[in-house]
Amino acid sequence: MRWKTNRRSDNVEDRRGQRQSAGGLGGLKLPSGVMIVVALVGIFVFKIDPSKMLGLVMDGGAQQTTTTSAPGTPRPDDELAEFAAVVLAETEDVWNNIFAQSGKGYDEPKLVIFDDSVRSGCGFASAAVGPFYCSADETIYLDLNFFEDLRTKYGAPGDFASAYVIAHEVGHHVQHLLGISDDVRSKKSQARSEADANELSVRQELQADFLAGLWAHHAERAKGILEEGDIEEALGAAAAIGDDRLQKQSRGYVTPDSFTHGTSQQRQRWFMRGLKTGDFAQGDTYTVRDL
Repeated sequence: MRWKTNRRSDNVEDRRGQRQSAGGLGGLKLPSGVMIVVALVGIFVFKIDPSKMLGLVMDGGAQQTTTTSAPGTPRPDDELAEFAAVVLAETEDVWNNIFAQSGKGYDEPKLVIFDDSVRSGCGFASAAVGPFYCSADETIYLDLNFFEDLRTKYGAPGDFASAYVIAHEVGHHVQHLLGISDDVRSKKSQARSEADANELSVRQELQADFLAGLWAHHAERAKGILEEGDIEEALGAAAAIGDDRLQKQSRGYVTPDSFTHGTSQQRQRWFMRGLKTGDFAQGDTYTVRDL
């Protein structure tokens, strides 16, 4: 991905080097490792929606913040921080233009980069939950170590694989601004079963994948940011974090009714649909039968 000479977003808050402790479940102060175990047990044993477990892991207020490195001290991941700021800027340019064409203003999201744990508008979170978007403060939260995990644990290397992750979270911000997220939340509360609610989550996540592809389409047309192999990198990332692959890796079998993000094939398909068409109208994942 061509990015090093492009502008950096001003909407980035750097909280790296800060460590936060938090209250645990039910007011108990639990170590972050224990909270992660609780979350994994809830997801894989009791089959609780991971998005619900996120709320539990994020339970409790931050009790203390400590700075472990002096401000301005160079860090090995400084280039990754710059990269994230550039990708966010590229999404700002595309979505500002798309919203303007529809006669609307685009409220740009914030991006907080952090180490290990963070206090968000949605509560306290461990980096174990991965990158996430919080609609309460319209902010994306990202531990840059996730990019290394993407390469080593999930087998999805490359800068555009990382760009896809950020663009996907920005897609959730777009859904929030358009009222799609609220509509999905309302329908999930009225769902007849957990499987039906999970299906709505899948459709929302696949639309965010579509929006990531749509962003790439317009960014490439405007600035020519793509290099050889970039699309394959994004598809590799989409496949690596498909529900079927993650469940197969973690427990050796899959339970489709518990999917909340979509299969590897579905995630790739909707990303490519956005990339090829660049047309927002083609991203209605809620009415099609075959995802």
